[in-house]
Amino acid sequence: MKEKIHPKYQDCVVVCACGNTIHTRSTKPNIRVEVCSACHPFLPESRNLLIQPEEWISL
Repeated sequence: MKEKIHPKYQDCVVVCACGNTIHTRSTKPNIRVEVCSACHPFLPESRNLLIQPEEWISL
């Protein structure tokens, strides 16, 4: 491998628009996202369902 061509891999904080923060590692020190696993409306772990299960259309 060539020396000094790889970006620095460092601790990173991912901040969502809902206020949730996730600590991980990346080549960027800070990342801002609009939707995360805590606020995404269609993930099962989400408590903020935009569409209630009764309103889902079964095909």
